[in-house]
Amino acid sequence: MVSLIYAIGNLLSLIVLVDVVATWVLPNPYHPFRQALDRFVEPLLGPIRRVVPPLGSLDFSPLILLILIQVVTTVLANLVAG
Repeated sequence: MVSLIYAIGNLLSLIVLVDVVATWVLPNPYHPFRQALDRFVEPLLGPIRRVVPPLGSLDFSPLILLILIQVVTTVLANLVAG
């Protein structure tokens, strides 16, 4: 069960990282690949962006989300492991 929690956390982190890289590589926000990623990642980033808005052209919300994913993954794995 612990390995499943870590696998899900790693998968979520990978999806967020791919979304960040896709914004650099595919500047068109209407590209089907970007739209598919945004449909999944944006609900997670939206609440963070309301608390920590982008500073100029720098958006720290993906970094904060990655940290949160790692913290939640570790806490859940420790709770399950007992």
